[in-house]
Amino acid sequence: MPDLETEGEDERRTYRATPEPGPERPAPEAQERGSRTRTLWHGRFAQGPADALMDLSVSLPFDRRLAHDDLHGSRAHVDMLASVGLLTEAERFAIADALDRVEAELNGETFAFAPTDEDIHTAVERRVTELVGDAGAKLHTGRSRNDQVALDLRLWLRREARSVVLRLHDLQTVLVRRAQECGDDDYLPGYTHLQRAQPVLLAHHLLAHVWALGRDVERWQAVAARADVSPLGAGALAGSSLPLDPDRVARSLGFAHRFENSLDAVSDRDFVAEALFAAALAQVHLSRLGEEVVLWSSEEFGFLRLPDEFSTGSSMLPQKKNPDVAELARGKAGRVIGGLAGFLATLKGLPLAYNRDLQEDKEPLFDAVDTLTLSLLALTGLFDAVEPVGDRMRAAADVETTAATDLAEYLVERGTPFRQAHAVVGALVRQSLERRIPLTELVEAEPRFGADAQDLLAPGAAVRRRTTPGGGGPVPLVAQLVAVRELLAREQAWLDA
Repeated sequence: MPDLETEGEDERRTYRATPEPGPERPAPEAQERGSRTRTLWHGRFAQGPADALMDLSVSLPFDRRLAHDDLHGSRAHVDMLASVGLLTEAERFAIADALDRVEAELNGETFAFAPTDEDIHTAVERRVTELVGDAGAKLHTGRSRNDQVALDLRLWLRREARSVVLRLHDLQTVLVRRAQECGDDDYLPGYTHLQRAQPVLLAHHLLAHVWALGRDVERWQAVAARADVSPLGAGALAGSSLPLDPDRVARSLGFAHRFENSLDAVSDRDFVAEALFAAALAQVHLSRLGEEVVLWSSEEFGFLRLPDEFSTGSSMLPQKKNPDVAELARGKAGRVIGGLAGFLATLKGLPLAYNRDLQEDKEPLFDAVDTLTLSLLALTGLFDAVEPVGDRMRAAADVETTAATDLAEYLVERGTPFRQAHAVVGALVRQSLERRIPLTELVEAEPRFGADAQDLLAPGAAVRRRTTPGGGGPVPLVAQLVAVRELLAREQAWLDA
């Protein structure tokens, strides 16, 4: 690709296009002064736009990733124009060939961008016109950049939503496999308020994240469906007097629907906001998963051993092995949430129909999808290789106080009201801690407990007693694994469709 010269570190904000010299593009010093003013809308103005205006409005550095979607939409548009008699067959073939050449140049990184290229749509149309002359100038017939950019973004998001679902599914699959490997052998304390509460199987804990990711899959499937509406034919805002056929274009591009209201078609960015929300919540779920990795891999917990390939060291401290993957997944949630909040603020005051504010839709969307994808890939690799430390987990879970609820339920089964049972066991726990006497000795001395009550405090006993459907013990785990495999199968069927 030709160089995109940037000033400063953020090329998205400060941009100046400098095309490579070549047989079809003069060197910059040979270009006529003011050539940058040849915009798609220059005819209305006696004076060209100021450089400051162009520098602010240019979107090519980030919307160029829509190039192939723009070509895809343009091909469908050209075929439609020919079908309704607005292009001759010769013109259709000429434009189609030019679009193919543009695609080849983009793929081969030989496409030369010009200073007049405000965005990828302008660049493609300019190049097609250079290649085929007047026929190329007909490419934009019946089309506005308003409906064109909405089309390109919907095409891009529809495809990327499927890719995100695949990455979510991959992480779920790894977590399910690790849960199956753990089986009934590994258990740990479940926590509330980050305080030890009741023992649960490690498999049950991992599957909790699988179900959360499953809801993320459903949201991204909904994002794909929300994007599956063609806006092409809406024009700038009111449609066209030309005999366009939006239904043909929608079918050609594989959309489930075409727009019903032209004003809504060009101004609607609900699908972007919903994608940003789906990305933000999924990143929040990854952040919570990452937080547990950070805690569990610490010396204080010692529940996990980090794989070398997904860990980093310290530039100063030789002994360190840091969970940077987990920390970055946690940290990047803030930027994705910020993108959602910022875009909602952009949308809130916009009157119908299109406003240039909507150019701010692409950067947060692209960044959110990129960030989520990278985080999913990294965490999938981490969990594929991480090593649970079963001894440390079981030792923490087998602390006598984690069976306190089981002691209370023992009394409930023998007729004691739960609130009274709760008070009895709470008092025993307090005495155990204050007097530093093992809880099992106090239970043995308490007349309301039988001799079998001490068995509840044996290692692993409490986790085996978790029998509620969906609960954290071995019996409900069997049914849960069946259900989660069915979930993965449904997701795979959607991906295969």
